[in-house]
Amino acid sequence: MRISVAADEDTGVASAVVEELRHRGHEVVAHGALAIEERADWAWASAAAARDVAEGRAEQAVVCCWTGTGASIAANKVPGARAALCVDAYSADGARKWNDANVLALSLRLTSRALLGEILDAWFAGAPSADPGDRANVEYVDRIG
Repeated sequence: MRISVAADEDTGVASAVVEELRHRGHEVVAHGALAIEERADWAWASAAAARDVAEGRAEQAVVCCWTGTGASIAANKVPGARAALCVDAYSADGARKWNDANVLALSLRLTSRALLGEILDAWFAGAPSADPGDRANVEYVDRIG
């Protein structure tokens, strides 16, 4: 799978995300502080990764900033991106299942390497729900704004 990864600074688990995704066999497209030719600020980097997903250059994205909140907000401004700030495996599974999230947002401050592995396990094991109510919510979110 091709996954875009963005971080506003190369600290915390930023590089570990790239390493872990490659170890799992994914192709990584780097943005922000992980790509020296790009602007590193969280808004620009996260939007670039989300655009990769929305425009079909990547199937999913992982966006990171100190809290993860700014990265998720910026990514969610891109039509077609559904970013979820996940702090544990349960929230990652739920984001994939109920929200059909295609952008994982992480906190560089709070996410340890061990927790990163658990979140990615749940994220990749998760699948969008086929429940009509869940699908209706996702379709409605895509039409908002």
